[in-house]
Parts: sequence; structure tokens; C-alpha cells
Amino acid sequence: MRTREVIAVAAAATLVAACSPSTQSPATETPSPPTSSAAPGPIRGPLPSVATPLVASVLAPPVPVPATDGRVHLAYEVIVTNVLAQDVTLNSVVVLDRDVPLLRLAGRQLAGQTRILGTTTPTTKIGPAQSAAVWMDVVLDQDATVPERLMHSIGLSLPDPKPPLFPATMTIDIAPTEVEARKPIVISPPLSGPGWLNGDGCCGTSAHRMALNPIDGQLWAAERFAIDYLQFRPDGRLSSGDPAKLESYAYFGADIHAVSDGPVVAAVDGLPQQIPGTGPTGLTLEQYAGNHIVQDLGDGNYALYAHIKTGDVKVKVGDRLTTGQVIGAVGNTGNSDAPHLHFHVMSAPDPLRSNGLPFVFTKFRLDSRVEALSDDLLTGAPAQMQPDFTARDESDVMPLELDVMTYAP
Repeated sequence: MRTREVIAVAAAATLVAACSPSTQSPATETPSPPTSSAAPGPIRGPLPSVATPLVASVLAPPVPVPATDGRVHLAYEVIVTNVLAQDVTLNSVVVLDRDVPLLRLAGRQLAGQTRILGTTTPTTKIGPAQSAAVWMDVVLDQDATVPERLMHSIGLSLPDPKPPLFPATMTIDIAPTEVEARKPIVISPPLSGPGWLNGDGCCGTSAHRMALNPIDGQLWAAERFAIDYLQFRPDGRLSSGDPAKLESYAYFGADIHAVSDGPVVAAVDGLPQQIPGTGPTGLTLEQYAGNHIVQDLGDGNYALYAHIKTGDVKVKVGDRLTTGQVIGAVGNTGNSDAPHLHFHVMSAPDPLRSNGLPFVFTKFRLDSRVEALSDDLLTGAPAQMQPDFTARDESDVMPLELDVMTYAP
């Protein structure tokens, strides 16, 4: 029965190819021979098709963005589905610019970047009919040429091989994607003052980075570049006193500023403050962002300012904002367990039913970088900063996760 199922998958693929009129060139072809007066050599057609245990696609084409590490990041996700009735183990994933490898994931690193949809456990094994996401971060030198197209070469193994279609080990090239030619939007920071921490930001495996929202029959990565902003006190702590009280966080109520000119397309107020340290439950999709503002920044970019303090949304739909205008205050509403500003830029005005887009800030001071986030930070423990970090001014780059910044008024 399993053998028949395997053959059926391959046969179905063959039938589709045989019965569908071709409207484009094959994905992989040998170069055409040069024009010559000599007798023509043999004409070679496209490379033969290969039966693949996995099918895959990129959730959204990556947009290059320069960051505070002095490099350019291509952050995106590959969704992989096992079409066989047996496990498939991923041995490696290599991102290629034509034949040039740009990134190689294998072993523990690959497992750390891979999750079966609906789970949180790192893995390289995809079960029968299961789908997994692999989070990619292709990092380029700042002066490198950004590729126009990427391909993914995946090495895999099968416990129950079915040669010749499915040998025990295979390397397959799947999930081609274009690289967006668009530039990240340039905006001003949404806050002012020293000590602002980029929590859960791009481009590793933060909670935002790995959040995929299944809405209206489609996966969305609205929080791909999202930042949770929390502010350190001068003593390097986020809170002082009872961590369950809002007033223990000195930045609770801090002003939120418009990051650019543009109209308000959504504004919600009136949702209650959450108790710090307690994860809210029973929220509807519309309540996840809490009290929030969505601003149209132009050119298909929308800014989300989320979890605003109750009663402090200072604008309404239709208002045209100017850069730096105070539009709200940092709160703890919606899906929030500590006061913070959740900020991201997205492809549509819906906070969750959209794809996250990169952005860069006009200028800021990069003061330090936290070595690692820990749960006790929210209960008043001091942060451990990277030693020997030299503060510097930055412009037209995106902050990375764990950066600590000063934003000028």
C-alpha cells in the first residue's frame, strides 16, 4: 500500500506536467550553444524532472535591509510539506544565488530554525503529510551585490527508500524565490529618550520572528520585523518594586510618536490594561494588538503601534499625522504581559493579516547590546550587557534584537 501511494504521488506529478501546456521556460536549462558556421552539435533539452519527497514555497519574497551589524539581511520563511507516507529528515538546507552558496544550515542549527507548523519544538524530522517552516536569514556584506533570485538546495534522507524514485538520501532544489527590488521605508523612531531595548526583534528566532498567523486560509508573517520596546532604568533594570503593578515600570505611559507623515486608517481604544506577569486569555483576533493605531506610510507600508495605554489613543481614523507627533502612550493592553510598545511595519492595514516589511530609522544612538533575554528581567533583575561594546551613532539602518538605543526627542 505504501509503495502504491509513493508511485501515485510521482504519477500525479507526471500527469500534470504532461497535460498542462507550457507557458514558461523550464526552471533549469543548459545554456544555448553559441552561433557558429561549424556543424551543429547535439541539442540538449531541459534537465530531467525529479520526483521530490518534499514540496516547498517561500511565504513572501525577501526584502533586503541594512542593519546595525553593518550587514544586509534577507529574512524570510520557507514552508516545506512532506508528501510521503513516511518521515523525511532534513540533513541540510543551502541557499543559493545561482550556484553560489549564501547560507548553509545543518544539524543543530537547522533544527533550531525549523518547526512543524503548530509546534514549538526544534526539529529536522517532518512526519507524513506534515508541514514545517524553516526561518531563513541570509546575511550579506554591506557592499555585496544583492542576488535577484534564490534557490534552496535541500539534503534529506528517508528511512524507507523506494528507488529509483526515492533513494535513501537525496538533494533536491526547490522553493525558488525572487528577491524584492524595493527598498525598506525610512522612518523616525516611535519613542524618545535613552535605554530603549529591542525585544523579540529580527533576525533570529525570537517570538515575533517565528510567529505565523493562519488567517483566512493563508499563513501571514506580520511580525517578521516587529520590535517590543521596553526601557531600561539608569541602573540597567526594567522595573522596580512589585512587577505585577504597572507603576513599577517607569516607562509605562511614555509618549509614542508618529514615525512619518500619513493618515490614520485604524484606531482602537477602550480595551483594559492587563496585569503584568499574567498572560491574557480569551482574546479575539481584533483584541490581540490591544488599543492600537495603524498609520498609512505610503507605498504599501503601514505602521502598527500596539498595546497603547487605555484612554491614551490621541488620534482617530482620518487624522493626518506628522512625523514626531505624540499619538499615544506606552501601555499594557491586548496580548501583553508587561508594559511595552509593539511596533512593526506591514504590507496591509490589518495588524495580523499582513506580511511584515523591513524599515530603517533615520538616526539613533546605539548604546549597547544585551547578551541574552531572560525571564527575570521583567521582575527587576539587571540586564547583562555585552562587554567592551562601543556606543556609536547609526543612520538608515534597522535595529537588531537585543540592541539598546537612545532616540533623540
